[in-house]
Amino acid sequence: MGLVLISHSGTLADGLREMVAQVAGDEVAVGTAGGTEDGRLGTSAPRIAAALRSTLDASPDGVLVLLDLGSAALSLELALEELEPIERARVQVTEAPLVEGAILAAVQASIGASLAEVTAAAEGATSMAKLPRA
Repeated sequence: MGLVLISHSGTLADGLREMVAQVAGDEVAVGTAGGTEDGRLGTSAPRIAAALRSTLDASPDGVLVLLDLGSAALSLELALEELEPIERARVQVTEAPLVEGAILAAVQASIGASLAEVTAAAEGATSMAKLPRA
């Protein structure tokens, strides 16, 4: 089970990969696609396709994709078109929040959960409170 983290910022994607590694260890393959080829903020379909392919190669059970902002979805769609149908069938995309979703997904993936279970964990972050409530 693997994760692909897509962000408009390479620094953000790489930092989140570090956080995921802290909670999941080496059990979860994590690919990142952050920023543009020339180092600017943005997303890149070729970078996303490369991250998907490398993570799929390391994750026979599938890959969950999390992204930061809606416009990243456009680049993701282009990247998915570059994949073979058999590869695309092993990719699940979620609208879960990037940071919280990635952490919850990584924990589930590290204990051998299925792609559906990992996706559900990530999506549970959508309603997760960040502050304690009195």
